[in-house]
Amino acid sequence: MDPVTWRTFLAVCRLGSLSAAALELGYTQSAISRQVAALEREVGVALVERRPRGVVPTLAGEAFGRHAQVVVAAADRAVRAAREAAQGRRLVTVGATPSAAAGLVPAALRGLDAAWSLTVALTGELEEQVAIGALDLAVVTDAPPGLTADPRLERRRLGDDVMRVVVAAGHPAATRRRGRRRPRLADFAEDTWVEDNEGSAALLRAAAATAGFAPRIDLTAADLAGKTALVAAGHAVALVPGLLVPALRRDVVAVAVADAPTRGIYVTERAGSAPDGPAAVLRSRLRTALAAGSGTPSSG
Repeated sequence: MDPVTWRTFLAVCRLGSLSAAALELGYTQSAISRQVAALEREVGVALVERRPRGVVPTLAGEAFGRHAQVVVAAADRAVRAAREAAQGRRLVTVGATPSAAAGLVPAALRGLDAAWSLTVALTGELEEQVAIGALDLAVVTDAPPGLTADPRLERRRLGDDVMRVVVAAGHPAATRRRGRRRPRLADFAEDTWVEDNEGSAALLRAAAATAGFAPRIDLTAADLAGKTALVAAGHAVALVPGLLVPALRRDVVAVAVADAPTRGIYVTERAGSAPDGPAAVLRSRLRTALAAGSGTPSSG
């Protein structure tokens, strides 16, 4: 399959328009249409649905697109790795979950004496890419649905990330005076909660059950930006990773709670990978960056 056609398909899905994709990629609209049609013939199913106001992927197109993004990103890394190798340098390919990519990993990469690339995805996808050799290492978490048993992988625990409850600036918990007791999760039992993925919702439900209540998750968001927007407007509160606190918008407050749940932060590499080199330096930097932030470093 032609990677150019895959890029075209991804652009059409992202922009929702053949004409917008044509403008971005420098093709005519008819050329974009032909490329998408050719890809559909090759795959054997309809990948997009043309509507009066644009184009949307079909269910098959959404499934294809998830894998196409991985392939296209890997192709980009392959080209860069070849160019770096031609100059006598090795490219370190790094993966990170969205929360780790918001601050922890960029801080650890600062000043690294090696060329690097960064891929952001969820734990399961990142570990699969490490297992097949597409990534040298990935920073992942054991939050639901958890880590999988895979003999191809080796994990090193960096430490723990303490979750926070994010509230609007006018929420009572945001104005707690010095000297008062730290809030507990049960103090938010009457609030409406918003979640953006099932893994985070599962972590919230488990922690709330331990605290003696069932959270009312009445709102859902597509991503962190939507989640915190609903919080900022006063519609809900939310549970977020401590790693995300430095990247949060200024009109929300991250409240530390006494019985906050934690999740483990790990570096995943292929079993038997070299114990030294840039990857080893990066592991050490990640542990230091976690200790300097909101996390608790592992003693191992």
